Amino acid sequence: MDKNQLLSKLWEQYADITPSAKKIHTLLENKGETIQNDHIAIRTFNDKRVNIDVLEKIFVNVGYEARGEYVFESKKLFAKHYEHTTDKDAPRIFISELELEKCSESLQNTVKKLLDDCDPNEFNHPELALNSTFWKSDSQAIYKSLLEESEYAAWMYIYGFRANHFTINVNALKHFEKLEELNEFLEENGWKLNASGGKIKGTPEQFLEQSSTLADLYTITFEEGSFEIPSCYYEFALRYAMPDGNLYQGFVASSADKIFESTDVKLQN
Repeated sequence: MDKNQLLSKLWEQYADITPSAKKIHTLLENKGETIQNDHIAIRTFNDKRVNIDVLEKIFVNVGYEARGEYVFESKKLFAKHYEHTTDKDAPRIFISELELEKCSESLQNTVKKLLDDCDPNEFNHPELALNSTFWKSDSQAIYKSLLEESEYAAWMYIYGFRANHFTINVNALKHFEKLEELNEFLEENGWKLNASGGKIKGTPEQFLEQSSTLADLYTITFEEGSFEIPSCYYEFALRYAMPDGNLYQGFVASSADKIFESTDVKLQN
């Protein structure tokens, strides 16, 4: 699989449970915009069978390399971002993992059992980053128990390996010079934004501003019945030039920390 095929598959899988993404695309294209993607984010656990070192392989194989590392202490997450070595227009890849050893024994045991019960061959699948959930994920009781401690773990239980968000490159838009203008346009057209930490996370002084929609609600069928669970969201990123004149390419941990909450059940109310 080449880079373009990989990115297309990630988009198809994401858009399938995030209908708002296609609607926002259409909304902006009807305004004369051409959409460019800033970055794609993927979640995982730091279990050695599925950690960042495992998930990154498919991206490294198509020309990506690691460029930055980030720590999110309150959410017990570690992350790395990747940039393509030859295609400067290729979206960055952002892979985060839940640091299980920092979580409760109960959560650790739940995740370990999920993975232990899987066919071991699944962990060696060359397209693991696209494989959604290959564990049994139909218990609302397990989902709720994970949710009490970690929204991230609960989301992984339901949705697994897939892009949890794509990101529009605001710098490439013609009609929106400021992120605030894009946010207002989206809200005028009925979209709800993640207001945790403010609708705009980051500042020009940090060389990156970000905002995002709240995750779509997607119907999941559990043993206990069908319920709507937040799926994925759309992010918007505006990058600023650093003192050397080059656009900032990395991420701001304090901002990303709040962006993670776009899938939070509590923000849906």
